[in-house]
Amino acid sequence: MNKLVANATEAIRGIEDNMTLMLGGFGLCGIPENSIAALVELGVTGLTCISNNAGVDDLGLGLLLQKHKIKKMISSYLGANAELERQM
Repeated sequence: MNKLVANATEAIRGIEDNMTLMLGGFGLCGIPENSIAALVELGVTGLTCISNNAGVDDLGLGLLLQKHKIKKMISSYLGANAELERQM
């Protein structure tokens, strides 16, 4: 089985509205920035996201939060994301 993909758009193929996603990284280190950007472009909505944190307003999961694409956020740290605080 080959798990290599050509780009982020190919990596998120099959992700649909109302799915639950686990996203790696710690803080902003090691997050799947390109895949998150591709999800924003795809326009999926109603996501449940499980991650160490919710990024910041203009980076990481903050991009999906700005567009109200995340219905539920499960994380251990909210810290620097003012948009998540507003939505909570």
